[in-house]
Amino acid sequence: MFKVAVFSSKKYDKAFLEKYNVDTDLEFTFFESKLSRETVDLAQGFDAICMFVNDHADKFVLDHLKDFGIKVIALRCAGFNNIDIDYAARHGFKLCRVPEYSPEAVAEHTVGLMLTLSRKFHKAYNRIREDNFALDGLMGFNLHQKTVGIVGTGNIGLATTKILTGFGCKLICYDPNESEQVKQLGAEYVSLDELFRRSDIISLHCPLLNSTHHLINEDTLQLMKKGAMLINTSRGGLIDSVAIVKALLSRQLGYLGIDVYELESSLFFEDLSGEIIDDDVFVRLASLPNVVITGHQGFFTEEAISTIAKTTVGSLTTLLSNQQLDNEFLLC
Repeated sequence: MFKVAVFSSKKYDKAFLEKYNVDTDLEFTFFESKLSRETVDLAQGFDAICMFVNDHADKFVLDHLKDFGIKVIALRCAGFNNIDIDYAARHGFKLCRVPEYSPEAVAEHTVGLMLTLSRKFHKAYNRIREDNFALDGLMGFNLHQKTVGIVGTGNIGLATTKILTGFGCKLICYDPNESEQVKQLGAEYVSLDELFRRSDIISLHCPLLNSTHHLINEDTLQLMKKGAMLINTSRGGLIDSVAIVKALLSRQLGYLGIDVYELESSLFFEDLSGEIIDDDVFVRLASLPNVVITGHQGFFTEEAISTIAKTTVGSLTTLLSNQQLDNEFLLC
């Protein structure tokens, strides 16, 4: 049997990984702790580890994993900015991920955030619970005929474009690699600056890289239409959170919907309802009526979690058996 340590595990991780761990040589042990410098010793005695988005594998962690004899690291997510890929490759680790689990899940959540902000569903919900049926302050706006800028037209960006086409939106896009499928939907590719200037709504669907870190900052916010809406269901580090607060308070930015946050690792996926949140920027954002925040749940559908579990089990089985895995699943 191959022993696998699963970090940042929740009840649903255990349920779905065990569901698809049938007739394999894998034995999972589930840890609620995040993988970090402080918790890496939990990986002793295992053949592989399984990470999630808020686990961290820097050089220190990777050195310890190597000393423990671990050669395989599986990320049960698409993003990989939380692991030092180059260092891992140089030290002989085999890294795999889930490149795609349900683009539609994230795309539908993206549009849900747009609709919540445009039609003030969050405010209406609270009013009705208090028997307040007045419409004052609830006037919204149509998505129909609005110009929506899609930054990043991979699978999730494409799925979002398809949905918004049905709403009758005017779609403009930016991506270094233009998609013919997106063009066939009637979307127009423009420069990033032009996208910021023309869009009523901007939706981010790009990876977090050195080149995209703080893509949304004081300068790019000033390029946007006054009162524009910004949606981020991709990676928190794409946005300079301090600059966002300033733009919201100055009314330069009209609406913000985020499912990710730059410093989310100390917040998201945990029940902190009895705690005091000491992140002043996050608290300020959460207090604003034109901001909607969800806790990194865009991926969280039964279909997506099933795909993540099946892919992770399959990749671990293949790599631990020293078989070749398809390149789309490999990081190194």
